[in-house]
Amino acid sequence: MKDKLIKIIKRRKWTILLQVVLLLINVYLLTYPAKIVGNIIDLLYDIEKNNGQILLNTYYLIGFCLLLLIVRMCWKYYDSYNQRHVEKDLKDTLFKRVMKIKLSKLQNIKNGELMAYFVKDVNEIRRAVYTCISHGTRIVGTLVITAIVMAKNVDIRLTLVTLCPIIITAFIIIKLKNYVEICFRKSQQYFTELSEYVQESTDSIRTTKAYSCEGEQLKKFIRKNRKVKTSNISTEIYSSLIKTSINICFGICYGISILYGSKLVLNGEISIGDFVAFNGYIGLFVGPVSWIPPMISKIKRAQISYKRLDEVFELEREKINIKPRDDIQNTLKGNIKINNLTYNYPGFMDRVLNNINIDIKQGETLGIIGTLGSGKSTLMNLLLRLYQVERGKIVIDGRDINDIPIEELRNNICYITQDNFLFSTTLRENIRLFKDNFRDDDIKESTRNAMIYDDIKNMPNGIETVIGERGVDLSGGQKQRIVISRAFLKASNIIIFDDTFSALDNKTEEKVLENVRHLTQGKTCIIISNRISDIKNSDKIIVLEKGNIKEQGTHKELLETKGLYYEFFMQQSSKTEESLLA
Repeated sequence: MKDKLIKIIKRRKWTILLQVVLLLINVYLLTYPAKIVGNIIDLLYDIEKNNGQILLNTYYLIGFCLLLLIVRMCWKYYDSYNQRHVEKDLKDTLFKRVMKIKLSKLQNIKNGELMAYFVKDVNEIRRAVYTCISHGTRIVGTLVITAIVMAKNVDIRLTLVTLCPIIITAFIIIKLKNYVEICFRKSQQYFTELSEYVQESTDSIRTTKAYSCEGEQLKKFIRKNRKVKTSNISTEIYSSLIKTSINICFGICYGISILYGSKLVLNGEISIGDFVAFNGYIGLFVGPVSWIPPMISKIKRAQISYKRLDEVFELEREKINIKPRDDIQNTLKGNIKINNLTYNYPGFMDRVLNNINIDIKQGETLGIIGTLGSGKSTLMNLLLRLYQVERGKIVIDGRDINDIPIEELRNNICYITQDNFLFSTTLRENIRLFKDNFRDDDIKESTRNAMIYDDIKNMPNGIETVIGERGVDLSGGQKQRIVISRAFLKASNIIIFDDTFSALDNKTEEKVLENVRHLTQGKTCIIISNRISDIKNSDKIIVLEKGNIKEQGTHKELLETKGLYYEFFMQQSSKTEESLLA
């Protein structure tokens, strides 16, 4: 994370340098108006005699103000430019890293927490970078430049005595900032919990309304939101104490200036104009010193956010390119051999798969059926290396799966998952998954094979229709058929259907399966289903129970053994008969 952040800042080094230079020029120019006003006051003792000088100084004052405006506008432009580019680059880097994190590590992070990383944590780091560059430069520049000008143009003794309270105030700020950090850490935690809850509640809004749970959801939200409010109030209280300390500090500074400065005027050591200019210089310190507490607070907040993001960057990642190459398509033929595969999820003792042995030849179709939680989807996840696989356990075309680059492996496998995930974009993009190498005719043909073409044609904008979040505007069967159309579009030698036909009616299912059989001729196909009708025509069928292969064979052979497969068949046959009688 540290290297990434330094690289992002280095990328903007010249615009940041220009911003700093403009800022220092701005600070230096700010000292001139007070000096000019002081000169004018000294000239007022004889207006008639000094009329020309007063007028000239007035022109100087207007000119410096206009110059200040121009310099300030340029500085603010580069300030905003650098801020937003740092934010963009940081989000790009974070998203790229998240895409590469291993699924086994990523699934432990909740959606709300991920959103907090991209929104709150990134913004905290962006604000801290802005604060250090902008406010930090102004604070140091003002303290150095203005103090030198005060000592040189007025009196060094008055300068030293007047600025002493600032040192005491700095000590108080350092003490109070620790409390701000503690309160903010709690606020960050409560905000993450609230984000996670809102994300979960909005995702399950249909279920909530169906069971009339709005009242309970609202109560939980109010409790969590109250915690966020309380922690934010505590943070604001300590921040206000810091601001109050600063106001008192400058009250003392002005008091010293008036008392000691008046004495120097009476003694003739400084003029009245110098005295007025000196108080104007003190006013230049008010802004920069008042920025110290929020700057420290933002830096401490950014440190917390940095640690959170650093934990994400430290998560184990896959060695995969974000943009897989098209030239590695169809490099695998589809001969799959699984040898004594045993697997349990990290941190769990129970085995999800136990001593699995499967041999699939190119062009064969394997059907997998089993009870809930028998390890069917886990087996497919291992086949795509979404989880770490022990060497020698899975071999494809004679190559150990760990020796096949991930982008090559996944480019050669078309995996139609059971969650039917759809993006909030057009149907075209959902089918081709944002790849531009598919023709319109290919997309149209894939929708025909998936039996969704007529549905799409009747939609408002056809294939360009934008669907709601996660396809909320579509029925379950429509979602499945859109997802299935991806298999007809992607030319892969290994195709996996993971419980893909469950939402289809019998007539549509029969036609889609017939098209699937034509699609998979000469290709390796794996169909996972809890319905006999989906897998009965497979070349080989295995029955899984609690991670073990209980039976294997063809549909006819498994019915003859009258084991677990036969029980599934009889249960589904009786349900069909009951539905017909009803």
